[in-house]
Amino acid sequence: MPRVCHFSGKKTVRGRSYTRRGLAKRKGGVGRKITGNNLRVFKPNLQKVRAVIDGRVVRVRVAAKLLARGIVAKPLKRTWKPEASAAAAK
Repeated sequence: MPRVCHFSGKKTVRGRSYTRRGLAKRKGGVGRKITGNNLRVFKPNLQKVRAVIDGRVVRVRVAAKLLARGIVAKPLKRTWKPEASAAAAK
């Protein structure tokens, strides 16, 4: 299963991590110099949640930012109790 958000389409991207030395010019130095760069991976903060999509409850991977914003509609809590219906059937 790919690491992709179901709603926003966020996915893993590649980038670089730069190592710098020196003091910034605005702080009285001669400027910051890049002494090295490494490839790295930026991964989205995906969570597996149950969401209501087109009236059905499905399990999807969603970015945590969308969960915090309330974009994902979660299903209602279940109130049905199995022992109550089993006792009524007897």
